[in-house]
Amino acid sequence: MTAGLPWPLAYTVSGDDCSAPMPLGFAAPLTEAVRRLAELGYDGVEVQVRETGAHAAEELTRTVESAGLKVLGIGTGPVAAQDRLTLTDPSPDVRRHALFRLLGAARLAGELGVPVTLGQTRGSFLPGLEDLQRLWAERAVGQLAEEAADRGGRLLLEPQSRATTSLWHTPEEALAVVDSFGAPAGLVLDTHHLDAEGVEVVRAVTEHAAVTGCLQLAAPATRGPLTIGDPRLPVLFTALREGGFTGWLTLEHAQDGGSPKAAARSWTALTDAAATLS
Repeated sequence: MTAGLPWPLAYTVSGDDCSAPMPLGFAAPLTEAVRRLAELGYDGVEVQVRETGAHAAEELTRTVESAGLKVLGIGTGPVAAQDRLTLTDPSPDVRRHALFRLLGAARLAGELGVPVTLGQTRGSFLPGLEDLQRLWAERAVGQLAEEAADRGGRLLLEPQSRATTSLWHTPEEALAVVDSFGAPAGLVLDTHHLDAEGVEVVRAVTEHAAVTGCLQLAAPATRGPLTIGDPRLPVLFTALREGGFTGWLTLEHAQDGGSPKAAARSWTALTDAAATLS
């Protein structure tokens, strides 16, 4: 791999169907983003989509591969972040629309041969509706996992902080849901969300590396680009390697100083930390 790591290194980007660039990804149209990231030495991208389905697979592949990169995963954050569609909304029409969008993303991922990830689009609870909303979400996520598996892929469920969603905040909570599916599924671990929930990041990675498809990285406290000399990075790399991690790493963080500078800073920090691996 080009960063000196044994796993592919990706950066978060926004698909052309997004109404605006996602704030934790490269702030440029997809064509420009992949060109800039390829120049820096990244291996691929994790593409956040809003309403794209399987029909877009060929064009997306052509755009990304023309820069020498690969699509490593399909994210679904814009479904909630940009259109306010979630699986726990009190409106049945909104829930159906959210699931329709997510199933489309799963079909796109299947065409590309990569996982589809789920985070904030599962939604948040309202007082008095918690039990119903949990049931709605569990059923919908089960359908999503089945759709991904039927298309030859798999769903990766991301534990997220209480500030983002009411459901599945720790790896153990997310795994309990994943294990209930009759389809293959796994986890996305995000260092920011783990920190926010008081989950010790290295311990979580050590315990769950084998079922984790993607590790999302950001600087502690700031959720900005990584910094050279971050002592946690070599320890995380060792935990991934010893735990049998076979997924990819994604930079998902604030674009401090602009995306080209942010991406370069994180790349340099990872390259420096990779030198500690024997």
